[in-house]
Amino acid sequence: MSSVIVGAGPAGIRAALTLLEHGVKPVLLDEGLRGGGQIYRRPPAHFQRSATTLYGFEARKATDLHQGLDRLAGQFDYRPATLVWNAEQGALDTVCDGRGRRVPYERLIVATGATDRILPVPGWTLPGVYSLGAAQIALKYQGCAIGERVVLAGSGPLLYLVAYQYAKAGARVVAVLDSAPFAAQVKASPTLLRQPPTLAKGMYYRAWLAAHGVTVHNSAALQAIQGDTRVTGLSWNNGRTLECDAVAIGHGLRSETQLADLLGCAFTWSPLNRSWLPNRDAYGRSTVPGVYLAGDGAGIMGADAAERAGELAALSVLRDSGVAVDDQRVEALTRQLADIQRFRHGLESAFPFPTRWSDQVTDSTLICRCEEVSAGEIRHVVREGHWEINRVKAHCRVGMGRCQGRMCGSAAAEIIARCSGRAIDEIGRLRAQAPIKPLPFGLESEA
Repeated sequence: MSSVIVGAGPAGIRAALTLLEHGVKPVLLDEGLRGGGQIYRRPPAHFQRSATTLYGFEARKATDLHQGLDRLAGQFDYRPATLVWNAEQGALDTVCDGRGRRVPYERLIVATGATDRILPVPGWTLPGVYSLGAAQIALKYQGCAIGERVVLAGSGPLLYLVAYQYAKAGARVVAVLDSAPFAAQVKASPTLLRQPPTLAKGMYYRAWLAAHGVTVHNSAALQAIQGDTRVTGLSWNNGRTLECDAVAIGHGLRSETQLADLLGCAFTWSPLNRSWLPNRDAYGRSTVPGVYLAGDGAGIMGADAAERAGELAALSVLRDSGVAVDDQRVEALTRQLADIQRFRHGLESAFPFPTRWSDQVTDSTLICRCEEVSAGEIRHVVREGHWEINRVKAHCRVGMGRCQGRMCGSAAAEIIARCSGRAIDEIGRLRAQAPIKPLPFGLESEA
């Protein structure tokens, strides 16, 4: 049985280890240099900061996952620094060190993770503006802050985690601007009590920030980031200002679904994630035979859920291949994931999407930085009668650049929906195209 896993985050690593425990040696492909994904991103070798310093409460989980991969990586085909840029039924196209290689499979687990969901404001393309995830990478991987006076803006659990990590590391966090009302977070508390340890960590982060002089503003709408050649400050909530030299922004996360799209998986609109997601059953099977989905790439649920989903997808691969598995373990994992999903509903209530953002964004605001497409240009195309997102893309090139809509797609959809008077789920979704990420010139192919 030829089994391939894409992504070496919590879902991919746990899937690989589960297959190996049952005598199946998978191929594990990962774009990163070292396994762990974003949440458990590993620093370069010989980095001096401890796991506790890097991962806080999650240090044990991160260490266990890293050590599991390190201990067993020599027993299966682990390929780091390998980009999967195309997917077809039965084979993946990859590039590593400038050389292309086709990887065939019989069973495929897609565990591609997630990226920040960005809602642009004037000035967001200035040097000194980062996504929350990128700010976290700088801290974990390079051991440095993105600036000397940092403001973090947006919403969602990651906002507070990154703020805590920065302040704990000694960076000066000027303020946290949370677009969610505090009342919404209080109202969601009963649902969040389904996962007491996770709720307790979130409450601890906020209390720690307050105790260490970091101001948190709720119902805070970021209006513009100021500066000529780099960030010097920002404005929020009808002209209030803050001086800073770096800003990290993000409104929750969005699933990386391009590979699932290229593979032909069916998609359904998810109101909870406010995005189109590939369909999967309770055991990780997609609508395409032999293709399985796990982790945040199939719906945002966090690292704990990703590990469980990775194990469950691997057990489904084994089951479907005729290998005996522990049925009680399978059912336990499905119950745990269902419980985490209910908790996820509570998080969405606590950190609601700022639906009025598209009303407030000015025509001159750059939405697609790759192709330099403004909000006004998108609205102009919509007023000409085009409202399906791929038609809008064809007319003004939004989402046609090197990021393939990762940064601008969600924002463009919000603007199109509002301008056309349609519901967000009527706008459609950007179709994935290969290569899903840029390739080097002069790519050499191996047989």
